Amino acid sequence: MADEDDTEKSEDPSQKRLDDALQRGDVAKSQEVNGWFVLAASALIMLSFSGSMTAGLTSMMRGLMSQAHAIPVDSGGVMRLFSMISMGTLAAVVLPLSLLALAAIAGNMVQHRLVWSTESLTPKFSKISPMAGFKRLFSKIALVNFVKGMLKLAVVGAIMAMLLWPKRNQLESMIVMDPVTALMLSKTLSMELLGAVVAVMAIVAAADFLFQYHEWYERQKMSLKELKDEYKQTEGDPAIKAKIRQLRQQRAGKRMMAAVPEASVIITNPTHYAVALKYERGMSAPICVAKGLDNIALKIREIGGKHDIPIIENPPLARALHATVEIDDEVPPEHYKAVAEVIGYVMRLKNGLRS
Repeated sequence: MADEDDTEKSEDPSQKRLDDALQRGDVAKSQEVNGWFVLAASALIMLSFSGSMTAGLTSMMRGLMSQAHAIPVDSGGVMRLFSMISMGTLAAVVLPLSLLALAAIAGNMVQHRLVWSTESLTPKFSKISPMAGFKRLFSKIALVNFVKGMLKLAVVGAIMAMLLWPKRNQLESMIVMDPVTALMLSKTLSMELLGAVVAVMAIVAAADFLFQYHEWYERQKMSLKELKDEYKQTEGDPAIKAKIRQLRQQRAGKRMMAAVPEASVIITNPTHYAVALKYERGMSAPICVAKGLDNIALKIREIGGKHDIPIIENPPLARALHATVEIDDEVPPEHYKAVAEVIGYVMRLKNGLRS
């Protein structure tokens, strides 16, 4: 059970996992959103630029027809004619095509920020494996895409039927209409159809994006083992960090014990606290060279005894100094008076022994 829990991808992905997926080019992406942007841009282009495009192309073709007799038929003339037609057509459609390209880019950018990754171009055996292809063919994603395609066909067909059926008499009469009127009616019907399809496809695109994001997020989920491994990679192995911390504490303890013989006095609470202070003339305040509790306090007293360091029992002062002063720091001002009395007593004691 523990192994199953460790390998089951039930945990939300970490930020590092999401960033790594983005670098690989693995992002939540719906082709329906891209298609909707292109479709909406096409409707906008037809509404805004169809007249100018038609006028430009019509003007060019009218000029060609009227001057057809003057067009040379040699190879150079044909090449110039082809170049003129190409440039005229390009000038008429360059702006609409640019808008379509921007719409395609916008369709990606609204879903995720720009990604530059070559991993998707890397050859993979799974892309050409028949078994992998068979699994993709009958996967849940393939089933959803099939249902989505059928749903789009049904929706678009229903929209066309609802819009065109009431106007079936107009469609029948287009046979006898003059070309200009027929073209105007065709444009009107086309815009109505395109507008309705754009509106419905917006709902389909939004639903598909939510589905694609859900599937992408599920793929990024992690198992407990993956979370632990990632934590070890980013933060370091907890066991190793604990060992390093223990070694540092041991080294600091050895340095502290080595400094006890330099102390001027050791203030103790007989069995629990010990604080070793060093004071020399010219110092602004005594410095704590060692402190500790229980076993460490006992060791400080033992070393102090071996080196004839005066040991003064003052439980309140020992507890206060242990709580407020760190190793190699000066005694806080609020304890100057009490410490000065102890230092003064020790100095008088030493002077008396010398006498």
